[in-house]
Amino acid sequence: MITQFLYGGSGILLFLLGTWSFIVHPPLIRKLIAINVMGAGVFHTLVALAYRGLTAPADPVPHALVLTGIVVAVSATALALAFGQRLDRDHGSSADDD
Repeated sequence: MITQFLYGGSGILLFLLGTWSFIVHPPLIRKLIAINVMGAGVFHTLVALAYRGLTAPADPVPHALVLTGIVVAVSATALALAFGQRLDRDHGSSADDD
């Protein structure tokens, strides 16, 4: 039971850290990293919620959601990096301006 709370608490902490970083840092690449950290926190929390105890098996639905979320997060990150590269190429480097 304590492991579930630690895992869920670390997920909430990761989400809050990502939210703080998203608000504080202006460069787009840091915002993208912050969104990925927030997603990792959500995944941690979902896995912690799937735990039912030592005798019962874990709930498979949150695990399936986490696997789907990982695939979507990787795809969205790749798309955001491609868009950022295109913006950099078309409008000059925005990292120097920030």
